Amino acid sequence: MAYKTSGAGYADVAAHFRKVIKDGDLSPGDPLPSVPEIREQFDVSAKTVSRALKVLKDEGLAVSAGALGTVVAKRPRFAPATGASRVERTRNGGPNYAPGETSTGHEAMLLSYIDPIICQSLDIEPHDEVVIRRRMFRQDGAVKIIAIEVIHPRALAAVGDLLKQGPRGPVHWFVQYEEATGKKINGSPERRAARHASRDELDLFEISLPDADVAVPVLVTHTVFHDEDGPLEVMEDIHFPGLWHEARS
Repeated sequence: MAYKTSGAGYADVAAHFRKVIKDGDLSPGDPLPSVPEIREQFDVSAKTVSRALKVLKDEGLAVSAGALGTVVAKRPRFAPATGASRVERTRNGGPNYAPGETSTGHEAMLLSYIDPIICQSLDIEPHDEVVIRRRMFRQDGAVKIIAIEVIHPRALAAVGDLLKQGPRGPVHWFVQYEEATGKKINGSPERRAARHASRDELDLFEISLPDADVAVPVLVTHTVFHDEDGPLEVMEDIHFPGLWHEARS
């Protein structure tokens, strides 16, 4: 992919390859372009390329591999993906999954909802029916993120397969909705908050505690998506205890 920018700095080069690795366009073990190729692609000096590669190595995203040059690390470290970042990535043509990531436990259902925060966010009354979709994202077989979508029922008129069970396709349902209605979906700024995991969440994370009264903190990311008619979905991700700390260590 061409990226001719005269005078680009090492940070620009590092940012480009950081995104390529995060989006899964390069998988663990794949080689990065050679130094001459990167110089040509970005119109930069060999020193700039060296500095950019050092940044990627210092971040744990890439490693030196002898004759192969620089390759993507077997276990790249970056902040775990959130629902909002997955939507953006798939809209840009990238994969829904991070390197080495899989998903299980795909569920979709129409339920009466009572959570006051979610009801307020969707501008619905408690006990109104909503579409609930849930799945678990795994790394190395272990559940790392519980992803939940709470969708306003009016979306069903435009996207009839919202209640389809099983794994979803590579394109988020937002694309289908926008094509069917001509209405653009936008997201609010992502909010992050810590709280104690529920018993059900601990079970999904496959965490067994000897003492039922032990409180386990988790990070929750929360984004509200809306179109011109109002709120359309609340997307929440519950992250495995310590996952964000681990990603930065």
